[in-house]
Amino acid sequence: MDCILRDENAIYYECGYSSDNALYLRLGSEAWLITDSRYTVEAREAARDAEVVEASDLLKAARSLLRSRAVKRVVYDPKDWSVAAMRGLETKLPHIRFAPVPDLSHRKRMIKRDDEIALLKRAAELGREGFDTFARYLETGGLGSREKRLHFEAEAAMSHRGEYALSFDPIVAINANAAKPHALPTDLTLKKGDLLLVDAGLRYRRYCSDRTRTAFVGESVHFGDAQRFASPRIQKAYDLVRKAHDTAIARARAGMTGAQIDRLAREVIEKGGMGEAFVHSTGHGVGLDIHEMPYISKRGTTVVEDGMVFTIEPGVYFPGEFGIRIEDMVVMRNGRAEVL
Repeated sequence: MDCILRDENAIYYECGYSSDNALYLRLGSEAWLITDSRYTVEAREAARDAEVVEASDLLKAARSLLRSRAVKRVVYDPKDWSVAAMRGLETKLPHIRFAPVPDLSHRKRMIKRDDEIALLKRAAELGREGFDTFARYLETGGLGSREKRLHFEAEAAMSHRGEYALSFDPIVAINANAAKPHALPTDLTLKKGDLLLVDAGLRYRRYCSDRTRTAFVGESVHFGDAQRFASPRIQKAYDLVRKAHDTAIARARAGMTGAQIDRLAREVIEKGGMGEAFVHSTGHGVGLDIHEMPYISKRGTTVVEDGMVFTIEPGVYFPGEFGIRIEDMVVMRNGRAEVL
């Protein structure tokens, strides 16, 4: 399939190297990685199965290669291209049809190879270690700290003090701020008796981890599944979310659609009387990108197969009060979901 790629992770998947200024072009059995002089030394060392082309104008170099080959149709992902960049190809190469294929690379990457699953598992393990490190900080020096400081410390803990890049900007939210699924850090300070929601992950050899825990801040702090809150209302909500999380993982099967797996978790929360508080999807694929296919949502039509890696992350949110989310990454293996 003749294609042109612009997304950094899509390019990395194809040739083992990418940068923030690169194009990947495949025409038949030939492939080129086009980048500028800042990256060509590294590219020639790391790229596989692609000729490295140095260019100050990437689109011009791509057009030159396309003109030199008898090609009539090239596919691309419209989500990765600006209108201006694609017009820079289409208007000057009118004899070629540029065919949009949404999620082109994500579809190709949905079923992970064994080596990719191993990298994702290691990322998840390192992410769990980061949570443990952050819990120790909370016990020894976290009380009285603002969310902004807690956010800083979570970044340090999750990155293993800079050893690894993060998958995304961590979410660290106390009490009412946790009612915002993607809360930003505020000046709220942490004290005993608080609820603390932490959503964070790291990258291991470019592959992402993603984990969320909601914890009670008492004499000790841990991010295990068993939590005991002082408020009966919060405890009821927490137990319901945990049941939804565990049920979806236990009952998910290969051959189900994303919507059917989403329903496993959503039905538990609805039956518990908190359905309206579950405001997002049950999960999403994880790989080189933190959000990939398959999407475990009400609209998820993808049939889940062995080798797919995705999150299970039900949650409930009560604005002005509190929010709860529990999230783990799973791989579909031998027809069942296995926690990484």
